Amino acid sequence: MDVKQERLQSRLVPEMQEFRDKCQTLQLATIGKDGLPTASYAPFAFTEAGFFILISDIATHGQNLIHNKALSIMMIEDESSAKHIYARRRLSFETAATQVERDSARWVEGVEALQARFGEIIDNLSNLGDFRLYLLEPEKGRYVKGFGQAFDVSGFDMVDIIHLNEGHVQRQKEENAK
Repeated sequence: MDVKQERLQSRLVPEMQEFRDKCQTLQLATIGKDGLPTASYAPFAFTEAGFFILISDIATHGQNLIHNKALSIMMIEDESSAKHIYARRRLSFETAATQVERDSARWVEGVEALQARFGEIIDNLSNLGDFRLYLLEPEKGRYVKGFGQAFDVSGFDMVDIIHLNEGHVQRQKEENAK
């Protein structure tokens, strides 16, 4: 790793982690068995294993994950605190959902992490028969800090700069032929 890349990584990784830890929900993009996309959200807890979400089979995104484990997740800065509505900070990943078996060590880890963040409601939800715990391990992703500040990321340990060679294009005004 070159010096520039090392400096970038040492600056951006803690910034991304702080941003992730301030967020409480993930925006989810799931695909139904009919092939149609669904946008939704779920509260999450993050551990070294990845993102844990506890969702109901009754919800559309719960049904989607039963049939298709591929999804995209995003954390995004709140509109009210963004400097500019077009440049909200965001962190997104392509991932796959792995259902965690009840009463396994991974189940205990995920439920405890969710309880630490959200309290006793997790006790109630995790004991309902229609709720499943999923582990989402971040894969290829993107961190956007603002205009012209986009970075490819791989998990939370590698950052690559995206070079925006062309940038935005000015719209050409149509000339009147008459």
